[in-house]
Amino acid sequence: MKLQGKKILICISGGIAAYKINFLIRDFIKKGADVQVLMTPSAEKMVSKLTLSTLSKNPVYTEFYSENGTWNNHVDLALSADVILMAPCTANTLAKLVHGMCDNLVLATYMSAKCPVFIAPAMDLEMYQHPSTKQNLELAEDFGHHIIPAEHGELASGLSGQGRMAEPETIAQIIEEFFNATQSLQGKTVLITAGPTYEAIDPVRFIGNHSSGKMGFSLAKEAADRGAKVILISGPSAEKTDNPNILVHRVTSAKEMFTKVFDHFENVDIAIASAAVADYAPKEVASEKIKKNDDSLTIELVKNPDILKTMGEKKSKQFLVGFALETQNEEENAKGKLQKKNLDMIVLNSLRDEGAGFKGTTNKIKIITETTVTEFPLKSKNEVAKDILNFVQAQILK
Repeated sequence: MKLQGKKILICISGGIAAYKINFLIRDFIKKGADVQVLMTPSAEKMVSKLTLSTLSKNPVYTEFYSENGTWNNHVDLALSADVILMAPCTANTLAKLVHGMCDNLVLATYMSAKCPVFIAPAMDLEMYQHPSTKQNLELAEDFGHHIIPAEHGELASGLSGQGRMAEPETIAQIIEEFFNATQSLQGKTVLITAGPTYEAIDPVRFIGNHSSGKMGFSLAKEAADRGAKVILISGPSAEKTDNPNILVHRVTSAKEMFTKVFDHFENVDIAIASAAVADYAPKEVASEKIKKNDDSLTIELVKNPDILKTMGEKKSKQFLVGFALETQNEEENAKGKLQKKNLDMIVLNSLRDEGAGFKGTTNKIKIITETTVTEFPLKSKNEVAKDILNFVQAQILK
């Protein structure tokens, strides 16, 4: 069974949806999981510790010290878990966890954790739609946490809309799918390019683009979470990772990225070229800062090496994924790139789609192969990374 022996730490905060956790715990236990429950003090008003303890077959902790004086070690609780599930996660708890507040056992345990964190928000309609909640959910995703979106339905206030915690069976399915995917790329080596390239004009100025590297880093994290060894070659980007399964190579120019890619390309199983590589670079780079003497400045540009095309020419066993960012004739141009560069699939972004493209935390993509076009709705880049790797895996296993 997918959950057999998995250690799931459930952290309950004070929302009325806490009653649903009884059913979720029972399901997890039936499937062989080891469940430990923590509660915020306000959660005790919503659900019985005795019931939760009976169902989980473990004591339930709310405070740092039990009644007999035993210390409930938040570090041990955090480090022993395979996943942490925050459910229900109220607006208050969500705000605290993304802003570093730590005034109870649940939050101290969360801040000590190194395992994946799943967040199932639950709150009333207007609270869920409030800009601060949306921003806090985006922050949580930026941290790499998995958001289980609230569902539509009748709420405690009597209103109807989005805000209900996802049903226990939905949460259980998501957790099971996570564990199922965890080792799906075990033994594979994945090369990913990310971010922009900067092409020097002089020691101060450069030609570049607005790519943040978020999409490439999200892909790297997801591939590593699935058990792959990841080689991440990134242009200038503020994104970081400390995942031991991700080997990061930092480069600046297209030529540097070209060299680093082909240091590794021969030995990888999957290559995903998500970097926004500059097509051209200045023919000559000034050794000193160019002075502003004239009303105009002419810079001669020359073509950079085409990294993706060369990967397509050199590929043997590799499954090769390209990206296309288009502003017009999107599908036609992407299909042309797919064929010309000998790709197995291409991920299409359109700058005409709101929320897609550079810098943001969301993206809207189409995945195109020789025979199919699959469109996905606007999602966070972490979720888009899952969609891309799910599609890659499905193609490899055909």
